[in-house]
Amino acid sequence: MFNYNSAGGLALPHRRRFLQEAGLGFGSVALASLLHGDTAAAAPVDQLAQKPPHFPGKVKSIIWLFMTGGPSQVDTWDYKPELQKRDGQPLAGSDPKTGFFTTSGKCLKSPFKWQQHGQSGSWVPEIFPHLSKHVDKMCFLHSMYLKQNNHAPAAIELMCGTNRPGLPALGSWMVYGLGTQNQNLPAYVVLHDTRPRGDDQIWSSGFLPKSYQALALDARRKEAIDNLARDGKHTDAQQRSQLDLIRQLNQEHADVRPTQADLAARINSYELAYRMQMAAPEALDLTRESKKTHELYGLNTLACSTFARQCLLARRLVERGVRFVQIFAGKGTSTDGSVNDVPWDCHTELDTNHRSCGLHTDQPAAALLADLQNRGLLDSTLVIWGGEFGRTSDSQGAKGRDHNPNGFTIWLAGAGVKGGLHYGATDDFGYKATQNKVHVNDLHATLLHLLGLDHTKLTARFNGRDFRLTDVGGEVLKPILS
Repeated sequence: MFNYNSAGGLALPHRRRFLQEAGLGFGSVALASLLHGDTAAAAPVDQLAQKPPHFPGKVKSIIWLFMTGGPSQVDTWDYKPELQKRDGQPLAGSDPKTGFFTTSGKCLKSPFKWQQHGQSGSWVPEIFPHLSKHVDKMCFLHSMYLKQNNHAPAAIELMCGTNRPGLPALGSWMVYGLGTQNQNLPAYVVLHDTRPRGDDQIWSSGFLPKSYQALALDARRKEAIDNLARDGKHTDAQQRSQLDLIRQLNQEHADVRPTQADLAARINSYELAYRMQMAAPEALDLTRESKKTHELYGLNTLACSTFARQCLLARRLVERGVRFVQIFAGKGTSTDGSVNDVPWDCHTELDTNHRSCGLHTDQPAAALLADLQNRGLLDSTLVIWGGEFGRTSDSQGAKGRDHNPNGFTIWLAGAGVKGGLHYGATDDFGYKATQNKVHVNDLHATLLHLLGLDHTKLTARFNGRDFRLTDVGGEVLKPILS
């Protein structure tokens, strides 16, 4: 940086050049610090090894029944007598642009008959004859809200804590924090029919290593996994030798590149695929289940066969230690064989839409709760039911409802939560959350707490910053905890 003059003395550098070169030096120091942090945070080769929680948790596995499209809270679990009385009258305080389109500002009553069920006296519409028998297991969060008012952004916000792309989803954070309970199966599995809007980003591992990514299975293919079976040209010993060589080469490559955690994820993926060749076919084989179990879930019933297969598979997966299974409800089939192409998204014909979706999901979801309880799995498994947002209390057109992120219902059932509890509330028309409002960050903080994880301590460093699922918010909902 410094030069000497002709007399051998030290010549002071030009001020601009000094600042330029010194600045570059400080930048190198900062870069070295960042790289050191990334190196320290680089995941070990065994990224999926089981890890101790921050404290003893009550939940080992989560099954999320994601009601794609956004079910209407006032037509499912949030009964509003006032809305029924004021049908067609102006809805005070309504905003025609709450949703994605434009609403009328006039109240639209629920077209369904409602009755109270269980010791809790929970109100349930006629579209859930099977789930109505399980309301005393359910903990209803009636005051959910988020910011996004369209499907893909809202689904990303609900699963990733915020709508910014590139962030890890809840399932990935779970596996990052706890590891896997079964080294022969993925810890995070997604089951879908048609892909929901937002697709891969909803279950992305984001900036976390790909070892924490979900395995997504298409229910229309009966959960087939591409390239899982051995090609038939190689014996088990030959394949094992190939994998050992690949692992050795990858490990040598990774040893001199300690900041590239995805290399470890690649090694893990080869090993997991090898182990899955034996474990996955057995786990996915529903023929091993009894005829009685098939009938319980409705596998042979046209209206709900796909969702039934997904729910039964979810039970088999958590039974084998899979931490997080997420089912995205797909197209519903009516009793006449017609297909509802847009599940729960009732911009028009609310009555027909929600009846079809009820037929598609009600029996399998109820069977899942009953089956888990009968097998003693509901003591360690938490089931979640809900969509990416709710619907407006005023009408869109004559018989539909628009999107509504300002108030909707999600219920939880199983380990760690109080059954038959109704937490929070919307206003008299179900339009906005008003009491004990629950943001998605609060929901995530609570779910992590049930797993034994402190949401403020579950962090991952990326680009020089510590990130967490709940960002800078989130409060554990202690009143709902059992």
